[in-house]
Amino acid sequence: MILQSGRPENVEDRLPREIRTYDFLDSLGIPYLRTDHERADNLEACNEIDAVLGVIICKNLFLCNRQKTKFYLLMMPGDKKFKTKELSSQINSARLSFAEADAMLKYLDIEPGAVSIMALMNDTNHEVQLLIDEDVLKDEYIGCHPCVCTSSLKIRTSDITDKFLPAVGHDYLTVHLIGED
Repeated sequence: MILQSGRPENVEDRLPREIRTYDFLDSLGIPYLRTDHERADNLEACNEIDAVLGVIICKNLFLCNRQKTKFYLLMMPGDKKFKTKELSSQINSARLSFAEADAMLKYLDIEPGAVSIMALMNDTNHEVQLLIDEDVLKDEYIGCHPCVCTSSLKIRTSDITDKFLPAVGHDYLTVHLIGED
């Protein structure tokens, strides 16, 4: 894995959703560093990617209420444990669960393993509420996927909050997750 600045030179074997991510970031003038890698299916692989990026990649969870009428994208530190009860009370939504893959594809045009804040550019009807743990906002950089799980990006947190989110018409709710046993 090598840390590179900007989009890949050769985009032949890249999915259109990944290229759209680079196009969108470039159109906003948001600089980013990128590394390509195999699908990270375990903690050790994730730690290797984090080391190359010099940042902990955010844990991104796509959640829904019991009725599957409200959808949420939760960004939290990758090393923090997620507890539904802790989040449910903050957003007044009982019985949160992980949303199904078909909802992920429908609302965010992504597949399991590639959940990322970048996918909000595909949520043009604003069906998904963004939730960000306060600890993510304290870091200078955010690590995320460009809508595929075989590349990872390092982007300034301020570029996400001040440029990217306004451009996609999304705001966010800051949540406080303790994440301890």
